[in-house]
Amino acid sequence: MIGDDKAIFTIGTAAKMLEVHPRTLRIYEKEDLIRPIRQGKWRYFTMDDIKWIQCLRNMIHEQGISIAAIKKLLQYTPCWNVADCPFEQRKDCTAFMANGLVPRKLVLQRSAGDKVA
Repeated sequence: MIGDDKAIFTIGTAAKMLEVHPRTLRIYEKEDLIRPIRQGKWRYFTMDDIKWIQCLRNMIHEQGISIAAIKKLLQYTPCWNVADCPFEQRKDCTAFMANGLVPRKLVLQRSAGDKVA
């Protein structure tokens, strides 16, 4: 099985998968929102890139956030805060998982002398 981080999709294939024009992907690249792997004049996208572009499209078209605003917000907070992703979506997100922010169950142990507030 090919990993989600392997660049295997050309811009045409990625555009078809995302149901966008290849020009849209070039705009996102020009705006430095995506960084496909470049080999000469060819761009190659990973499955992680596809997921990120889906998230970008959601922020732009469903939440009404401009590209300029997304770029500015991403300087100050992680993408999942901007996109307001539910945890079910975050747990499949490479960016979220890579940051080690997966919640763990907090176990509090009390000693006999601890007071309960």
